[in-house]
Amino acid sequence: RSANAAEEHLRALERKGYIEMLPGVREVVRVTQPYKLANRAFKAEDTLVRFSNGVVIGGQEIVVAAGPCAVESAGQIETIAAAVAQLGARILRGGAFKPRSSPYSFQGLGEPGLHMMREAADRHGLLVVSEIMDASQLPLMLPLVDILQVGARNMQNYHMLRALGTVSKPVLLKRGLSATIEELLLAAEYIMDGGNHDVILCERGIRTFETATRNTMDIAALPVIKKLSHLPVFADPSQGTGRRDQVAPMARAAVAAGGDGLLIEVHHDPERALSDGAQSLYIPQFEQLMAELRV
Repeated sequence: RSANAAEEHLRALERKGYIEMLPGVREVVRVTQPYKLANRAFKAEDTLVRFSNGVVIGGQEIVVAAGPCAVESAGQIETIAAAVAQLGARILRGGAFKPRSSPYSFQGLGEPGLHMMREAADRHGLLVVSEIMDASQLPLMLPLVDILQVGARNMQNYHMLRALGTVSKPVLLKRGLSATIEELLLAAEYIMDGGNHDVILCERGIRTFETATRNTMDIAALPVIKKLSHLPVFADPSQGTGRRDQVAPMARAAVAAGGDGLLIEVHHDPERALSDGAQSLYIPQFEQLMAELRV
C-alpha cells in the first residue's frame, strides 16, 4: 500500500507540474479536503452575506436573529417582533413548519404563519429566517423569507440541499445532531456546488452522553470552522442547551469564540409557548443579553 501511495503522490506532482506549465495558470494549489468551495484554501477572504436593507453577515457586526421557536398567532409574532427589533435584533426567527419528534406535538401554522411573520418583520424593519422542510416548499417560501434555514434533521437531505443551490436566497445550514464538522462543510458544499455561495453555517449543539442539557453546545466548533472555511458561522445557544438559564452564557461564549451571529429564542410568555418554551428567553432577559453582547 505504501508503494501505491508513493506512486499516486508522484502522479499528482506530475499533474501539478503539467498544469502549472499551461498558459494562463499562475499557481496550482492542491486542496486535500473533500470540500473545495467552502474551503478557506479555495477562498482566503471571509464571505460576506449582504442584504438590501444594509445587514451584512460575516463582517464586523454580530448579527442577532431573535424570535419564538414557532409562530403561534398574529398577535404573538407582532409582540415579539416589536420587542426584539427595539432591542437590536436584525432578523426575526420563527418556525412556520416545525419538525417535531412526536407527531402529536404542535407542527406549526404553515403558510399562514409565514405570512404573519413576514408582515410583522416588515413593520419593524427585520429580515426573516424560517426553516424549510422540503424542496417542494421553495415556491411558497421564496417570496416570504429572506434566509432559508435548513434544520439539523435535514442537514444531509442532499436532494433539498441541491435544490437550495439553485436559488438566490441565503441559506442558514444547521449542524446535524451527530454530524462532524467535515460533514457540515460537505453539506454546505452541496449548496455551493449548485451556484448559491451565500451559505451561513450554524452550530446548534450535538448529541452526546450528557443529559444535563438538551444538547452539548460545541463552542470549539466555531474557531475550527472559521479556520477551515471562509463561510460565516452562527450559534444557536437556545437549541444548543435547551435551558433558559444557559442561553446567555453560551451566547457570550459563542461571540468570544468568533461567531458571526446568534439565533436566540425569545417569547413574551414562554410558559404558554406551544413549542420549546423552556429554552426561550423572556423579553427582559433578551434585553439584558443584548447589553452584555455589546460589551
